[in-house]
Amino acid sequence: MDTTRNVTLGGLRIAYRDSGGPGARPDDVPVVLVHGMGGDGYTWDRFARRLRHAGRRVIIPDLRGHGRSAHSDSYLFGDFGADVVRLLDRLEISSADLVGHSLGGYAVSCVAQERPGLVRRLVMEECPLPLRSGDEQQTLTRRFPTVPELWHAGTSLIRHPRAVLAFDRGMTRTALEQFRKPNPEWWERLADITAPTLVLRGGPGGMVDPAKLAVLSAAMPDCTVVDFTCGHSIHRDRYREFERAVLPFLSRSVLDGPVDVPA
Repeated sequence: MDTTRNVTLGGLRIAYRDSGGPGARPDDVPVVLVHGMGGDGYTWDRFARRLRHAGRRVIIPDLRGHGRSAHSDSYLFGDFGADVVRLLDRLEISSADLVGHSLGGYAVSCVAQERPGLVRRLVMEECPLPLRSGDEQQTLTRRFPTVPELWHAGTSLIRHPRAVLAFDRGMTRTALEQFRKPNPEWWERLADITAPTLVLRGGPGGMVDPAKLAVLSAAMPDCTVVDFTCGHSIHRDRYREFERAVLPFLSRSVLDGPVDVPA
């Protein structure tokens, strides 16, 4: 059964779907799929079906201001991660695999920093990395918007019009302001992430700065980076490659040791 449910978390209505594949048990480690800015949980449908076919329980929230969740007066990046934590606590989940795209990748990274024991495995797909210091501000200010970002926004409108129309565009300014503001605390807390982590970078058409990515990879205790040749939405535009990298990573127990992922 894969129906939308609503729950009030921190005074805000959050919509989510919770479904299990054949043989899935309520106490199994679920996979939580978190979409990017301007999308909703339905952008994960293809991968969710594959996970359920493999017997996994899948939880897909709509972030605040997106899809069927309520709009909010606050769209701080930490709010999105806090909503995911609240949802998992409400569902009495003590361990989960988290997969996040773009803004969703930032949200799941915040979960892994705040509650490392809650995250078994972490996947960050094309997560735009925040500034580390004020020296980077001018470069980022000139950078918005880029051709890849405009292309991604246009194709998203065509492929997922419902998500784009439901999106609270009032958060865009807030998001850009946060990306332009250094966030040294986020960088310092990368060392708190204990879960094996897979970072997916979309290549020249993506939004992940390779220099910052090198710093991130070195700062995290267990981090693997996989590069793709597409743009910002790997799971949409290079689905088969995405699945080949992510599914084995999520299928293994931490006790099994390192997972070999495609280079």
